[in-house]
Amino acid sequence: VQQLLESGGGSVQPGGSLRLSCAASERTLRDYTVAWFRQVPGKEREFVAAVRAQSSNTVYTESVKGRFTISRDNAQNTVDLQMNSLEFDDTANYSCAIGRPILAALRLPSMYYYWGQGTQVIVSS
Repeated sequence: VQQLLESGGGSVQPGGSLRLSCAASERTLRDYTVAWFRQVPGKEREFVAAVRAQSSNTVYTESVKGRFTISRDNAQNTVDLQMNSLEFDDTANYSCAIGRPILAALRLPSMYYYWGQGTQVIVSS
């Protein structure tokens, strides 16, 4: 079982920014598609963004396009999620996950093998 660890969550005002990081201890993240999901209690887990295996190609859910950027830092073996122009509806627990989905299934949580414990993001005034 691979260990994934998220960091960078916190509380921010609307319009502010946070940078989340996903680190792996047992695998090289460059070899996997890495995705960020978010979840609010009582709601379904929602796909946010992913960077595809062995590439810098990215996929985003429509609601975060132009505001969030997912990227690899291969020297650190991390994948980061830069979150700008944060909105109230971005409040959630954010988790990273790794897998090797085909492109058509990349947004599905069931396609990912290992998950971190999550980091909380709170957007409030």
